[in-house]
Amino acid sequence: MPEIAARPYAFAFAPGSTALVVIDMQRDFIERGGFGEALGNDVTRLAAIVPTVKELLAWARDRGVRVVHTREGHRADLGDCSPAKRERGKPTLRIGDKGPMGRILVDGEPGNEIVPELAPAPGEAVIVKPGKGAFYATGLDQMLRAQGITHLIATESYFPEFKRATLAMIHAQGGIVGWTAPFAAVRASLP
Repeated sequence: MPEIAARPYAFAFAPGSTALVVIDMQRDFIERGGFGEALGNDVTRLAAIVPTVKELLAWARDRGVRVVHTREGHRADLGDCSPAKRERGKPTLRIGDKGPMGRILVDGEPGNEIVPELAPAPGEAVIVKPGKGAFYATGLDQMLRAQGITHLIATESYFPEFKRATLAMIHAQGGIVGWTAPFAAVRASLP
């Protein structure tokens, strides 16, 4: 089995039981004028990883690693968006409001689409999720289990300190949750 030079120690994986989950790389979160920016985030941080994610997608596709995309999105009537989620904070735009790319985080609106550079290939699953977690109110768990997927690859954040904390929690205590590695190490595992 190939190994990734990871923290806290090397991670051996079987490509056929591993999936790359590309999380919410949608226009509303990455492009200027979208919901991410309306929340006060620096969208250039996420936009900057698009080329790396594009390389990671190519790596996975060329090596038989299943690819799954997620999109945070809601029905047009917002019936699947809790009032607490819609009213949270003091953004200039809220979920469902009309923004520069259509209604914010509403399925079928231009801003809710995955950025063109990272568009799903034919046959790749796209999980539309009404919450922040990809397993909440979706069929992701069932789909992964049915396909024999046991390991996942993915991450980034608007906030460098959140990413550092997340990575530290994952590989803490001897890898109690999992392993972490930069894309260069992942790429080198299966040249």
